Amino acid sequence: MDINQLIASRVLALRNARGLSLAALAERSGVSRSNISLIERGESSATATVLDKLAGALGVTLATLFAAEEAAPSPLSTRAQQPVWTDPASGYTRRQLSPGVRSPLQLVEVVFPPGRRVSYEQSPHSADIYQQVWLLEGAIHVTAGEQQWQLQAGDCVAFREGQHIAYENPGATPARYLVGLVTLPFAL
Repeated sequence: MDINQLIASRVLALRNARGLSLAALAERSGVSRSNISLIERGESSATATVLDKLAGALGVTLATLFAAEEAAPSPLSTRAQQPVWTDPASGYTRRQLSPGVRSPLQLVEVVFPPGRRVSYEQSPHSADIYQQVWLLEGAIHVTAGEQQWQLQAGDCVAFREGQHIAYENPGATPARYLVGLVTLPFAL
């Protein structure tokens, strides 16, 4: 399935599952009704910032928007099955590593181009979402609320979502990192 169609079906399914109209989701997220409608029809390649606003308003992690909903998901996610998406604004590429089975942990691989920045103005989520970023290659600056970290390869930082978060690659080479997201409370 095309990644924009996957995102479209997930946003629509999550909005319907929560009984939200386009207008209600637009009000909660700060994303226009027309933009949400285009995303849900797969006619728009939304930026990471817009998708993050929608995820927050729907009470899920950004990674949830990239996870295929299956009747009986497999506990295995092969590289060929992992959805890959590129943010049209920053050019960063994210690979959804985690399989579709229900789990409080989601893993995402990101390749972030040099000289680029992405910023998320997050609203508080209905669940506590914690994030760890493990830098595999390159260098990045991470901001979470008032805290800032400059990571080099091998460094790992942990923080809670629901605040302003920004990533910046100040270097001349791409940065590659693993993001681990844990959602609490989690009920099977």
